[in-house]
Amino acid sequence: MSQESDFSIDLTSCDREPIHIPGSIQPHGVLFALTEPDLTVVQSSANTFAFLGRHPHELLGQPVSTLLGDEQTAYLRKTLASEQVEENPLYTFTLTLSGVEQHFDVISHRTGGMLILELEPSTQGDQSAALRVYRMVKGIVAACQRTATVRAFAQTLAGSVRKLTGFDRVMVYQFQSDGTGIVIAEEKRDDFETYLDLRYPASDIPRQARALYLRNWLRLIPDVAYQPVPMLAAAPGHPSVPLDMSFAALRSVSPIHIEYLMNMEVQASMSISLIKNDQLWGLIACHHHTGPHYLPYDIRAACEFLGHMVSLQIGEKEAAEDAAYTIALQGVQAELVQHMSMANDVVAGLTSFKPNLMQFVEADGVAVCLEGQCVLLGETPPESAVRQLTNWLAEEIADSVFATEALPEHYPPITPFAATASGLLAVRLARSRPNYLLWFRPEVIRSVRWGGNPEKPVEVTEGVTRLSPRKSFEVWKETVTRTALPWRTCEVTAARDLRRAIIDLVLYKTEELSRLNDELTRSNVELDSFAYVASHDLKEPLRGLHNYAHFLIEDYGEQLDDEGKDKLTTLIRLTQRMETLIDSLLHYSRVGRLELTWVDVDLNAELADVVALLEPRLHESDVELRIPQSLPQVHADQARVREVFSNLITNAIKYNDNPEKWVEIGYQPLRGDDGAEQYMFFVRDNGIGIPEEHQEAIFRIFKRLHGRDEYGGGVGAGLTIVKKIIERHGGTIWLTSQPDKGSTFWFTLGKVDTDLQQMRRSAPKAETRE
Repeated sequence: MSQESDFSIDLTSCDREPIHIPGSIQPHGVLFALTEPDLTVVQSSANTFAFLGRHPHELLGQPVSTLLGDEQTAYLRKTLASEQVEENPLYTFTLTLSGVEQHFDVISHRTGGMLILELEPSTQGDQSAALRVYRMVKGIVAACQRTATVRAFAQTLAGSVRKLTGFDRVMVYQFQSDGTGIVIAEEKRDDFETYLDLRYPASDIPRQARALYLRNWLRLIPDVAYQPVPMLAAAPGHPSVPLDMSFAALRSVSPIHIEYLMNMEVQASMSISLIKNDQLWGLIACHHHTGPHYLPYDIRAACEFLGHMVSLQIGEKEAAEDAAYTIALQGVQAELVQHMSMANDVVAGLTSFKPNLMQFVEADGVAVCLEGQCVLLGETPPESAVRQLTNWLAEEIADSVFATEALPEHYPPITPFAATASGLLAVRLARSRPNYLLWFRPEVIRSVRWGGNPEKPVEVTEGVTRLSPRKSFEVWKETVTRTALPWRTCEVTAARDLRRAIIDLVLYKTEELSRLNDELTRSNVELDSFAYVASHDLKEPLRGLHNYAHFLIEDYGEQLDDEGKDKLTTLIRLTQRMETLIDSLLHYSRVGRLELTWVDVDLNAELADVVALLEPRLHESDVELRIPQSLPQVHADQARVREVFSNLITNAIKYNDNPEKWVEIGYQPLRGDDGAEQYMFFVRDNGIGIPEEHQEAIFRIFKRLHGRDEYGGGVGAGLTIVKKIIERHGGTIWLTSQPDKGSTFWFTLGKVDTDLQQMRRSAPKAETRE
């Protein structure tokens, strides 16, 4: 056999061993398989004569009353009718046989359509012993209840079981998430070496053995060196062959397990299952090294009952141990939610205050990756590696919460950063996008103590490979790298609760924002309608005032002195200004209410029309118009776009006292996140400029920075209308300006994916060009 083949065999091959149908029993009792309702013996162990004085062939094919007698058979039927024995071994009665001095405990259960009877020598006549056992079990349960930690609970349990059973060594063996097990408590003879804190590989207890531990709470092997007793059947082809002994206490033991125990120099053993939430949490493992060690049924029943009772306490002990930490986590979560609510920003709420995510669970680094942002706190991999990690998580990990203490094993690209990111707790905040909260734990290089070398499960003799458990159980140390301290269950639960709180808060804020937007939209519509109606209705009395002032001057001018005429002239001028304001307000209202007509617009043609209309003003003001490049075509409302250019160019002409005036129109191409080409337009001048503190105010309606009659007058509505038109197109307008050097108005016609702040930073400052 090749060396490669040798290494392909390990103790996981035991998973295929049919240990529930061994075809034999241990010799400290007798087993029968009966059909119902006739209670005919169809299988019998071969050792009946030694215990009962009857050979198997005398019983096979016969009703069980042949052995029990009519009275005890009737009692058996009555008991079976009233008790639940489906896959549940139960003491039924104590059997007495004529001519046989020994009494027997009869334990019965049903499985696979068969009634199984197991007979073991009885010791239940001593009532004082039974009372003593009851009191001891009651005391053990109470003592375990008083402990504060899982380790203290396990140590109390180990000591109490050793006292109850008399085994040389009793251990509490806890299974880990990877299937390995650790001895977390031990009581032993003083001259024995300790197994405390030793780790044992998952292959030591194969998969099907664990399944039986879940079904059978107790398993006893009184003598490891026993000779198996075969099962005999009334007919070899009977449906009961092979017999399923999953629930039989006498079931024979796997030869591999017997060899394993012998290699440990164990001569008798017993295990009691510890089950939490229907999962095998651990075992109470009992070993005896000084000879066979038989426990009668009543002691075994007490131990099984003890296993049930203390199993109920495991979850409570783990919860109590985590309680203080959990309360602290909940307190930090409450503050984080409050920060997010006050900041109106999830990322800021999680990272910018104290406490933040660094104080949530015990970790050396945190990353918040949300909607394109990536904020790093503490010791983490670089941003590029974190973003690649979130992409992998989004593609490969379906769970909303993912925790590992060995991230490089799952995700090898993180290996160069194992020093800071060997452990990962990841919380997914969105299904369709890589939005994550990540906590990182650093590598902890540690030595793991194994009960023997777990990598040597086969024996090779003269070229023959034989499956065999390891022979040495001396402490074998392994150095473990690229792993971190494991995440506690309460930490994973807290992360899941925080995720739920964040999602609830975001949904609430989304709904609130949607409601506010609806109210704002309705308010704007009502305001536009009010402005239109109010302006329209104001014009009629205003015309009356204007006309009557004219009439007074025309009809009574000779009767008025100069002061009276000046007052009427002022009244006419004010009514004219008022009418201009109302017309501007009406126009602004129409811009907000009218539907846009979307077409493909040639900006060069539209700009040519605007320039033609403004030609007299350009000539009068001696302004040079510069258009250094041809403008692109856009999808927009043709009339509204023309109005934007007209207002911006008019403003550039008006607010310019430079001897050599110029206005430049152009654009800069942009590349959106989707790769589509977009544009950022500008109208630049070398005029008076606008101080930075006034650059937002100029877009408010009727806001002028100069006197009413300075720079050609005006009502201050032009830029407000331009802003409204651009926003109706989904765009944005802003400016860069320096006093006495000029201004540049930038705008987009449509939503631009590129970040606006980045656009503003990249836009050049206004400058004088000669």
